[in-house]
Amino acid sequence: MRLPDLLLVLLALAFAWSMGAHYTGACMGMPHASGSIGARAALWTMAPLTLLGATFLSHGVLLHVGHGLVAGGRLGRPAAIAVIGAAFALTTWFTQRRIPTSTIQILVFCMVGAGTALGLRIRWEAVARLALLWVLAPGIACALGYLFTRLFDALPGLRGARAGPIVARALVVVGGAASLAMGANDVSNATAVFLSTGLCGPLLAGLVGGLGLAAGVLTWGRPLLRRVAFDMVRVDLPMATAAQLVQALVVLTAVAFGYFTSMNQALIGAMAGAGLARGRETIDTRVMLGVVRGWVIGPAAGALLGYGLALATRGL
Repeated sequence: MRLPDLLLVLLALAFAWSMGAHYTGACMGMPHASGSIGARAALWTMAPLTLLGATFLSHGVLLHVGHGLVAGGRLGRPAAIAVIGAAFALTTWFTQRRIPTSTIQILVFCMVGAGTALGLRIRWEAVARLALLWVLAPGIACALGYLFTRLFDALPGLRGARAGPIVARALVVVGGAASLAMGANDVSNATAVFLSTGLCGPLLAGLVGGLGLAAGVLTWGRPLLRRVAFDMVRVDLPMATAAQLVQALVVLTAVAFGYFTSMNQALIGAMAGAGLARGRETIDTRVMLGVVRGWVIGPAAGALLGYGLALATRGL
């Protein structure tokens, strides 16, 4: 393997590892916060499901991102290294500060910045479709969160003390579904460039990225798990189950059509809908403002850093 290829693989694994840690809270934060599952068990439940989703359910998204954002579907090694290096650096920075953000938006705008620096033609219509999905997904999740919470409240079997253990187990199950969705949805951030550069096909790209995601969950996932679990969310078991189920449904639906969307945005939209169904606040406003700042800063920083690194690595 040539040095640029080796560097690209190592950066992709590092980025996947960082993302795995970053999304523990979005997938298993509420099951853990509710006491339905301990931190260690949550991480060991999430890791293999994330690997399965990345390996077997991600191929459509990998192809779309790997070949759909740059004209001709090809990205040179220098540009790929710049994109992954910039996205990894920014995601790690957000994770260190325990701020949930959208790695998808970071990745896409890193690619836009790198492609612009190297004179590649960006398929802006593809970027616009993704941006539209990013705008619509939280609203759809909010509406579904409202509907599912009202539905769960209407079911007699989910009321009373006896229902507690049943709902707790259901919440762990939907947290597992969200973990599967995360693998399928987010592995392309790290390894779609393998397809863009012709390094390998979608199955191997999904497997390699999935291993990195699972490693991140297990080695550095606890801080973000606790951030979403204890600092941001105030929901009861039926509301948490509804929100987590909606998140998994929204993300897996996007994946089925070859698109990816933000796990954090889908979850927060679903939590907001669950809160509306109960007529109460479910999200700490102060913490939420910090998350929104991350969503604004992430894409802009991605475009600038991708541009700069592309210029720095073009001689590789």
